[in-house]
Amino acid sequence: MAKAGAIKFKAWKRGLNAEMIAACWLRLKGYRIVTRRLRTPMGEIDLICRRGNLVLVVEVKARQTLQSAMEAVSINQQKRIEAAADCWLSRQPDYARLSLRFDLVAVRPWRLPVHVPAFFTAG
Repeated sequence: MAKAGAIKFKAWKRGLNAEMIAACWLRLKGYRIVTRRLRTPMGEIDLICRRGNLVLVVEVKARQTLQSAMEAVSINQQKRIEAAADCWLSRQPDYARLSLRFDLVAVRPWRLPVHVPAFFTAG
């Protein structure tokens, strides 16, 4: 049982590191990090970033390849992310003028992260 806990902790730590790398990468691209690891009743969002009126809802995946990172985001997970984003967006005072986009950042070992804009669309 202790071994399973250690594996889970290692995966959690790898996820935190990937989110930190993704946040730095997006800052370099001119985005402001609004929040990290947002929990809502509908689900969790890894990163929310903003540049002007564009809001990015970012899913971060630490995988060996871009393809495996993309495949790791299921349709059900996309729906949960979308519902969580709707929950967050409804609480923003300027929500009516914001554009929302769902992006992916793949963090691969020993390579630069890959930012995939508009990885999926709402609805």
